[in-house]
Amino acid sequence: MADNKRHYSTQFLGEIFTLEDKQNDVYENKVKTRSASLGLILVAILGPVLGAVVGIYAYGGGVPFLTSTQQVVVNNPGSVNWVTGAAVKALPSVVTLSVSSASTGATGSGVVLTSDGYILTNAHVVTIDGETSKVTIEVKSSADKIYRAVVVGIDPTNDLAVIKAAGSGFTPIEFTDSATINVGDSAVAIGAPLGYDATVTAGVVSALHRTIQVASSEVPKDGGSSLELWKSGSSAAPVNLDVIQTDAAINPGNSGGALINDKGQLIGINVAIASAASTSDQVGSIGVGFAIPSNVAKRISTQLIKEGKVSHGLLGALVSDQPSSEGKGSFTVGAKVQQLTAGGAAEKAGLKVGDIVIGCDGQTIDSSSKLTAAIRAKEAFSTVTLKVLRGKETLEISPTLGDASSK
Repeated sequence: MADNKRHYSTQFLGEIFTLEDKQNDVYENKVKTRSASLGLILVAILGPVLGAVVGIYAYGGGVPFLTSTQQVVVNNPGSVNWVTGAAVKALPSVVTLSVSSASTGATGSGVVLTSDGYILTNAHVVTIDGETSKVTIEVKSSADKIYRAVVVGIDPTNDLAVIKAAGSGFTPIEFTDSATINVGDSAVAIGAPLGYDATVTAGVVSALHRTIQVASSEVPKDGGSSLELWKSGSSAAPVNLDVIQTDAAINPGNSGGALINDKGQLIGINVAIASAASTSDQVGSIGVGFAIPSNVAKRISTQLIKEGKVSHGLLGALVSDQPSSEGKGSFTVGAKVQQLTAGGAAEKAGLKVGDIVIGCDGQTIDSSSKLTAAIRAKEAFSTVTLKVLRGKETLEISPTLGDASSK
């Protein structure tokens, strides 16, 4: 585009919004980024919705489940492959969610955390019009039992939420360390795409530490609809997420479901897909799906269950994208420090204006949004190691992060 501004289109609860590129930083998201959108739309993969009402899709009086539960069928035990084995282990730990308000509803997926009914899903799955208090949630287990559930807590910053089903005897998912995942590892997605619960798709881990931007499900401070957060001209910035990319087919309805390895262990929570389509009617898998890493999901869910809220790291540095040395294309090579908060974590650790952050705890940082996602995924008061370019020097600086909730 002539003005060098990036534009996004993102589907959230059935409506498409466009926004101009927002200013990003690691404590207020206020410095412009310059990387290309590649003509894709990023889709929050909430479930199928029927009947448009002012751009929001509504069910009249609740959301029906479209199919009966399909367990993993093994007709020939002698030819069972790794996908079957992984699915058999993990499927009892994945549930289908029905979320509805008086006039709006959709389906999504969830992952069982405890035998007494704590379930992890996406914040956008259990949020309607920026609210969680006025929704009705039903949980359908792999055993075909249906339970009512309530929201325990949400974390819009990482698009995660924990709900509690009124039941017992659930089968918890087994977590694995997402820091040990390799590109090319086998991956299986389990969820309820288009309402077809207990659906299994297979692929590989396509990439690690992708940074995507999705609409925040948080209630706006001005009292307006959260959907307005993504409209052009909005003062609010999108949420930056550090995610796993997979080519396992993910579609609307997979939100909050499991991405597992070949042992049936959780490696991520499915959250979004990229699509080349220009309208919500054409949205579907093109083999580019994203999941929130299990290590982040485990930390967030543990805090939500124990405290009902989550802490996020705060660097206290205003950053912008650092273009490549040529400066003519859309590639960026780091996050350049534009301003420091007096007494903030970055200043205390010795970061200076003009420094270019190119790494965080071993992860390559090539944009301001990637640094934002990396810092926001950390717990408040944790220590990170930043790799920094200062002129011709390469330095390591280890700030102890502040608390983003206190800013």
